[in-house]
Amino acid sequence: MKAKHQRLSLALLAIAAIVAAALLALSGLKDQAAFFYAPSDVVGELPPLDRAVRLGGMVEGGSIRRAADGVSIAFLVTDGKATTPVTFSGIAPDLFKERSGVVAEGHFRADRSFVATNLLAKHDEKYMPPELAGKMHETRTLQP
Repeated sequence: MKAKHQRLSLALLAIAAIVAAALLALSGLKDQAAFFYAPSDVVGELPPLDRAVRLGGMVEGGSIRRAADGVSIAFLVTDGKATTPVTFSGIAPDLFKERSGVVAEGHFRADRSFVATNLLAKHDEKYMPPELAGKMHETRTLQP
């Protein structure tokens, strides 16, 4: 076999190995991938009920209702065009509050409500720990 044919065979074998590895990785991740929806995305067509998805938007002001058991929460998620009712049982993140961003992981019901299994609260990009924020605003005098 000539050197040119040997290099071509090795190159084709390397490409086949890369394609096989990519397909293997994608097949392993397909069950872990969660689709992202905004409330206005589910107005026309209901997403699959048996698939894990994410619902993102803002927590509507005045919509958080806490149950007597202390861990169940019902609230509305909005994107400015539509709202979706969400229920969650568990400990909510500290940053979860009204008029703040939230991503809820879970599934839709047939009545277009959402059952969350996990809440991810978004924070402002300008967030700074209180200890550091206080030091940044101190004025210092320079001594000669």
